[in-house]
Amino acid sequence: MEKLTKQEEAAMQAIWKVGSGFVKDFLEAHAAPAPPYTTLASTIKNLEKKGYVEARKMGNVYEYTPSIEEGEYKKKFMSGFVKDYFENSYKELVTFFAKDKKISPEELQEIINMIGKK
Repeated sequence: MEKLTKQEEAAMQAIWKVGSGFVKDFLEAHAAPAPPYTTLASTIKNLEKKGYVEARKMGNVYEYTPSIEEGEYKKKFMSGFVKDYFENSYKELVTFFAKDKKISPEELQEIINMIGKK
């Protein structure tokens, strides 16, 4: 699975939000500021080439459907992120946020409780 650019990730967020749809649908669901229609259409074509979306021609327009689930992408992306920036240690990741006060003791306890339930 190829890493997406920020522009491609923003487009995929809109696509995942909508599900199957057309460029205009994804444009409406896109986070502000939304790109021009032609830019988004070009980005979606690139996503199709990369295998992230499938296209189905309907008249003179294409309907796009995500080929990869959002959770699958997040899992792959986060694994690479933790490997590249935190020596493949989720403990180091959590420690980083705890030291920077981006996560509270209560949130840490919630995480511990979630892990304990599995």
